Amino acid sequence: MEEYIQAFNAYLEIEKGYSPHTVRNYLSDLGQFYQFLQEREQVDISKVNKLTLRAFLGHLLSQGNKRSSVGRKLACIRSFFRFLQREGHLVKNPTALVASPKKDQKLPTFLPIDEVFQLLDTPDTRSVLGLRDKAILEVLYATGIRVSELVSLAVEDLNLELRVIKVKGKGKKERIAFLGSKAAMALREYLLRRSELMGDEVSGAVFLNRFGGPLTDRSVRNIVNKYVHKCALNRHISPHALRHTFATHLLDAGADLRMIQELLGHASLSTTQRYTHVSVDKLMEVYDKAHPRAKQ
Repeated sequence: MEEYIQAFNAYLEIEKGYSPHTVRNYLSDLGQFYQFLQEREQVDISKVNKLTLRAFLGHLLSQGNKRSSVGRKLACIRSFFRFLQREGHLVKNPTALVASPKKDQKLPTFLPIDEVFQLLDTPDTRSVLGLRDKAILEVLYATGIRVSELVSLAVEDLNLELRVIKVKGKGKKERIAFLGSKAAMALREYLLRRSELMGDEVSGAVFLNRFGGPLTDRSVRNIVNKYVHKCALNRHISPHALRHTFATHLLDAGADLRMIQELLGHASLSTTQRYTHVSVDKLMEVYDKAHPRAKQ
């Protein structure tokens, strides 16, 4: 099976053009499945059937994995078996007979407008690191981009005059994101002093660490956590929550769902539709004001 995994790795990198991060996730999920097969002494891929796959899914759920995580792992295995069938290594694809576990309906976490403004105003902009952190928070909220997209931004991707940035999203798809005036100003002020962070290492990344190298996903998470604690917000907020906040606030203000889909870079409208559940409070407010019998 190891040789099949290596061939699948090459397929993901070369034919599909997936990012190293995505390929690592695929291989990690496949490695977990392979280990499960080894423990059952069933390493012959041609003997894997729907019972084997259901046993693996049950094993994952018993280990405390979330249904969404289990569904992702099954999607990876499906892709692997489709590849093997296409290459002629298998006659039938056993994953075709296995349904994905239903996802837990978890609503996205988001911040109310006043708490977002409080968070954005927390960094001390007298230092270059404070200016950088202010720009990071402003850009995340203004654009709704993913953390991975933020840390991969290059200086050449910015057009502050037009207030747009070029974003490299999932599957290496490019899209344009828009900056508000506050975010553009925060970026300008940071870029004026960005050279202070550049040491011997020359990096084209927009956001640099104190040693001059590009920030990582984890670094951005730590930065967001730092300011959440600093402004005493009584909730757990990740950088992704700012993406949820961006979408929710646009929807509350009357933005079209398909427009939000484009701005977020979602391939499917169904992914964007979960934000409609978050805005029930807004709908109730409109209902209470407009319906003749709502106040009686």
